[in-house]
Amino acid sequence: MKRNYFLLLAALFVSGLMNAQDLLDGVFEKITLKEKEILAYEHIREADVMWSKRIWRVIDIREKMNLPFKYPLKPLIDIIHTAAKNGDIQVYDPGVLRADEFKAPMTTKDVKNIGSRIDTTWTVDPITLKEVQTVTTQEFDPSKIVKYKIKEDWFFDEETSTMMVRIIGIAPVMESFDENGNARGDQTMYWVYYPDLRPIFAKYPVYNNKNDASTLSWEELFEVRYFTSYITKETNVHDRNIQEYATGLDLLYESERIKDELRNYEHDLWEF
Repeated sequence: MKRNYFLLLAALFVSGLMNAQDLLDGVFEKITLKEKEILAYEHIREADVMWSKRIWRVIDIREKMNLPFKYPLKPLIDIIHTAAKNGDIQVYDPGVLRADEFKAPMTTKDVKNIGSRIDTTWTVDPITLKEVQTVTTQEFDPSKIVKYKIKEDWFFDEETSTMMVRIIGIAPVMESFDENGNARGDQTMYWVYYPDLRPIFAKYPVYNNKNDASTLSWEELFEVRYFTSYITKETNVHDRNIQEYATGLDLLYESERIKDELRNYEHDLWEF
């Protein structure tokens, strides 16, 4: 009898733990993204590409339309950096020549050191009145990410008679400060081959301030290009960025000119 009593208590305890773990945070279980699979890119034959143009652009996440990129509960950099630290994706050193060609892989140890540092300070012990060395470790701060660089290819597929665009690479950019807290400018963390990120992005929702039931994933956001950005470079004979030959308003005008060229190319093909 006593043995059965203790077995009953154990069963109730285990049941209570399971119920606590299965608590539903909301009115329904969100499983759409968990079960979603990405669509593989359609194979493009070289013979079908009658025109193409490589573009580099920047997404500034401080702009209003891009604020979901820095949603504090799950910013985009948290998804990318966690995958990079765990070795789920390969990232590439931004400090080498033509870093966006993915030729200099970084180790997970190097990735974990990005944005972190060890500070040593001396303080006076109030009891012994002796100086004591204090070592503090500063971890990577996601709030320092301000931009994302994008490398993409625009091309006209003759087989389907459509203009298409595919992102090739993405690079998070963080604000850099010296030991005194003075800004040193922007620092590219690393480059990532975008197709490697697609399966990971497909599992995470994008914050929608108008509808919490939205199931738009980060992969879908990039595919439908639901962001605002500005162009910093197009392929050119001098291999120059726009800022190397234009400044101020001229820089903005040049960026818009390139956008208009891309937008009008397909339209001009069908103009008789």
